[in-house]
Amino acid sequence: MTALIEIDRLTKRFGSFTAVDDVSFSVARGEVVGFLGPNGAGKSTTMRMLAGFMAPSAGTARICGADVVDEPVKAKRALGFLPEGAPTYPEMSVAGFLGFAGRIRGFRGAELSRRVGRAMERTQLDGVRLQPIETLSKGFKRRVGLAQALLHEPPVLVLDEPTDGLDPNQKHEVRTLIREMAPDKAIIISTHILEEVGAVCTRAIIIARGRVVVDAPPSVLEQSGRSLEDVFRSLTTGEAA
Repeated sequence: MTALIEIDRLTKRFGSFTAVDDVSFSVARGEVVGFLGPNGAGKSTTMRMLAGFMAPSAGTARICGADVVDEPVKAKRALGFLPEGAPTYPEMSVAGFLGFAGRIRGFRGAELSRRVGRAMERTQLDGVRLQPIETLSKGFKRRVGLAQALLHEPPVLVLDEPTDGLDPNQKHEVRTLIREMAPDKAIIISTHILEEVGAVCTRAIIIARGRVVVDAPPSVLEQSGRSLEDVFRSLTTGEAA
């Protein structure tokens, strides 16, 4: 399978502190990778470098063959990114913000309307389409962030805590949507919810102290007698993984 996401020896230093330390992995079309780790492990920093929002100190990251540093526009055309906190323009309405995001992506007229409508339909935002984003609940704001990531129908999705703030029914709906999209995309999901990995992910990558310590399908971990909960607990308590 051709890798749509390639991370090769990616490293990020802040002064004497190394947040991400020589991380390498790839994600092919059809894979949904759960990216886990304790707080401060380097998850969000890795995702920001992959999305081109932070320059690496060393190593490379490519999206659909485009280097995120050397070919940033080409790489970002192929990427849908839901960052931590799902930042938006809070005074805008949902439809206004998604229309703005679509115009930045180069869509106009009927094509823009189609894409905004489709993104709202997939994330079930039609009922709040004219509401200012600042008046929405945390869960709805998260869905607006997810809608903008899906708007241009990219082959690669990088989603940081996509179900954060959602109620159980909304979590189920987003997980169903991810499963529906998975065959045509390469998807990375950063999450602290272990059940989410079992529900939607074909692979689990666990990072600790900036380095990858586990890269395996959840089923393989279970067969070896090591559940995700066991591995994660050992990392958060400082025991040997």
